[in-house]
Amino acid sequence: MTIIKDALDSINDQISRSTFGRVFRLDGSGHDKERKGSCFLTEIRAGMTTFFTMAYIIAVNSSILAESGATCVCFPTHDDMFCDRNVEYNSCLIGLFYQYEIIKWAKTDKVQDVKRDFITATAAVAGIGSFAFGFLTNLPIALAPGMGLNAYFTYQVVGYHGSGNVSYRLALTAVFVEGFLFMALSLLGLRQWLVKIIPSSIKVASGVGIGLFLTEIGMSYSGIGLITGSRVTPTDLAGCLPEYIDADGTCGGHKMTSPTLWIGITCGGFLTAFLMSYKIKSAMIIGIVIVSVISWPRDTSFTYFPRTPEGDILFDFFKQIIAFHPIKHTLGVLDWNVSVVGGHFALALFTFLYVDIIDATATLYSMARFSGVVDNVSGDFPRSTLAYCTDAMTITVGSLFGCSPVTAFIESGAGIILGGRTGLTAMTTGVCFLVSIFLAPIFASIPPWATGCTLILVGCMMMIQITEVNWAYIGDALPAFITIVAMPFTYSVAYGLIAGLLCYTVLNGMIYMVKKLTGGRIEPSNIDDSECWVSKAGANPPWFIRAMCKKIWGPSKLDDDMQSLSAVTEASDKELVDGVHLRR
Repeated sequence: MTIIKDALDSINDQISRSTFGRVFRLDGSGHDKERKGSCFLTEIRAGMTTFFTMAYIIAVNSSILAESGATCVCFPTHDDMFCDRNVEYNSCLIGLFYQYEIIKWAKTDKVQDVKRDFITATAAVAGIGSFAFGFLTNLPIALAPGMGLNAYFTYQVVGYHGSGNVSYRLALTAVFVEGFLFMALSLLGLRQWLVKIIPSSIKVASGVGIGLFLTEIGMSYSGIGLITGSRVTPTDLAGCLPEYIDADGTCGGHKMTSPTLWIGITCGGFLTAFLMSYKIKSAMIIGIVIVSVISWPRDTSFTYFPRTPEGDILFDFFKQIIAFHPIKHTLGVLDWNVSVVGGHFALALFTFLYVDIIDATATLYSMARFSGVVDNVSGDFPRSTLAYCTDAMTITVGSLFGCSPVTAFIESGAGIILGGRTGLTAMTTGVCFLVSIFLAPIFASIPPWATGCTLILVGCMMMIQITEVNWAYIGDALPAFITIVAMPFTYSVAYGLIAGLLCYTVLNGMIYMVKKLTGGRIEPSNIDDSECWVSKAGANPPWFIRAMCKKIWGPSKLDDDMQSLSAVTEASDKELVDGVHLRR
C-alpha cells in the first residue's frame, strides 16, 4: 500500500509542478492563487463522485421531458383526451408499439424513440456544459438540465402530452432566448450585484438550505424512498412494496418493508459513512457502485429490473451495455412563430428567466463558497462573470438539443466534499457524461436508491455552515432560518431564497422605521449584534464595464482606479475590525 501511495503522490506532484497544474492552480504549482489541498487525482475522483450523484438526471430528465410529448402529435378523442391509449402516439414517445388492451409490448420498425432522444440529449448537454464550465471558470461545479425547471417546462408550459398553451417547439424557443437574456444580465453585472446585496446570513443559510433540500431528495422516491407525500400530513413515512403504494403515491401499509430501501440504507448509507470515517476518499463512489451492482440481477426482491412490461424495457436497454442513440426528433426543432401565443410565450420566457436568476445564482454562489474560493473582501468568486455567462450559454445550447433550462447542480457538493477545488472536477464530470452517451444503458440503470444516501450524506456535510449564521440577533437569525426551512419544504432553492429575503426586508424594515420615527430612542437592545449590511466596496466592476473602461481610458487609468478602490476597501475593512459598526 505504501508503494502505491508513494506512486500516486509522485503523479500528483509531477502534474502539480507542470504547466497543466499551474493553469488549473493546483496546490504546489507555484501559482499566486493556487487552491490549497487540490491535486490531480483528487480532482478526478471528486468529478467522478459528482457524476455518480448526478447520473440519475439522465433517466429522470428524459422521463419528465418525454411526458411533454415533445414533437409527437396528439389527436385527442372524447374518451382519451391525452392520448394515453393511442398506440401510434405512445410508440412515438418510447419507441415501442404498446397495445393497451392486452398489456403487451412488441418491437416495431417504425419507431421515433423520443424518450431515448432525451437520454442522449441530457447526457450531451450535461457533458458539454460541465466540461466548458470547468475549463473556463476553474470551478468544481457541474451543469445539467435542472430538476424543477424541467417539471415546470413539461407540466405547466407545454402541458402533459402537449395539452398546455405553448407547444414544445415554442417552449424551446423561450429557453433559447432566455439564455441570451441571461448572458446580457451577466455582462452588465446584475447577477453579481444580486449576490452582493444579499445579507451574509442569508447567503450562508442558502448553502444550509440546499443541504436540507438534497437530503429531502435523497429520502424521497428520487432516492431511497423513505418519505412521501400524504393526504393527511405534508409528508409521511414510506418504504413500502410497490403493491402497497396507493394511486397518490402514499403507502397504504407495510411501511419500511421495501428491500430497496434497506439496501440503500445499509450499503449506500451506513457502509459509505463507515468508509468515510476511515478517510477513504472514494467512499461515495464505492457505495453507489455496490448498490447498483446488487440491484441489477433479475428475480430478486430488490432488482431494478422486475419482470413487468416496464422492467423488461429497462432490462432490454441495459443489456445493450454500449449503445449510441442519435438524436432524431428533438435536435434544432425551435419554432419562431411566437405571435400565435405571444402572451403565454412571454410568461414562460420571464418565468424561466426569473427562476433561473434566483436559483442558479444562489446555487453557484453557495457551491463556490462551499469550495472555499469566495473572496471575503469583495463577496465575489473568481471569474464570476465568465461563470454566469457560461451558465447562460449552456442554457441556449441545451435548447438546441431539445432540453429544458440548464443550471448549476447542487449535487456538485458531493465532489467538493471529496476535495474537488478546481475546474478539473467539473471537467471530469463532463467527460463522464459524454462517455455515458455511449454507455447510456449502464448509467441510465443506476437506481435512485443507489444515490439517495449519498445525497443525504452530502446534506449532512453542508450543515457545517450553519454555525456561521448570526443567531445572536433576531433580524438576521429569523430570515436565515426561513431560508433554510423553505428550500426543502417548497422544493425550490429560488422560493426559499425569496422567502428569506422577504422576511429580512419586512422585519428589518419595521425596526428601521420605528428607529427613525423615534429619533433612535426605541431600538432593539442588542442591535449592535446585527450584521453589517453593505454592498462590498471591493467588488470588481462587471467584465463588460472593465472592458469598456480599458478601451476608452486605457489600462493604466483603469488599474489606478482599481487600486484606489482596493485601498478604500482595505480601510473600510480595518474600521470594521476595529469595532466601528456600520448601522443601517
